[in-house]
Amino acid sequence: MARGDDRRAEGPQDGPADGADGEDGADGRADGTRRGNPALTSRAAILAVVVCAIALSLAYPVREYIAQRQEIAELRQQEAVARRQVEILAQRKQQLGDKSYIEREATRRLHYCRPAVKCYIVLDGGGDGGRQAHKGGPTSRPPWYETLWRSVEAADRPR
Repeated sequence: MARGDDRRAEGPQDGPADGADGEDGADGRADGTRRGNPALTSRAAILAVVVCAIALSLAYPVREYIAQRQEIAELRQQEAVARRQVEILAQRKQQLGDKSYIEREATRRLHYCRPAVKCYIVLDGGGDGGRQAHKGGPTSRPPWYETLWRSVEAADRPR
């Protein structure tokens, strides 16, 4: 007989789990159930160390990856804001390059007039530079000397 046939003749072999005395089961029980080993085996300890090492080695790169993604998102937002500002400034540059716009602004802001045009400035109470109150708005403040005189008068009155 061959060597493999000898093993079959002896009976099924489960390897090192069989008891040395030929009983069924790893712990010598006849019903074949295994008793749980409460102690941590060396294989489980090595597996736990390897899993912890992998987790620790991946923690820093993952954290850096997340931080870089956040930074990229912030930079994209800043880029969008900068692009909007560039568009606004380009429109402003185009406006300032228009001769008619410059003339309108010079007339409106600086009160310039073209040589052939007669310009008038109205000096009534309405052109007070916005110091008078609008209808329904707060009243304008009196001049400083009136306020001073009122405070002097109020100080002379008995309490």
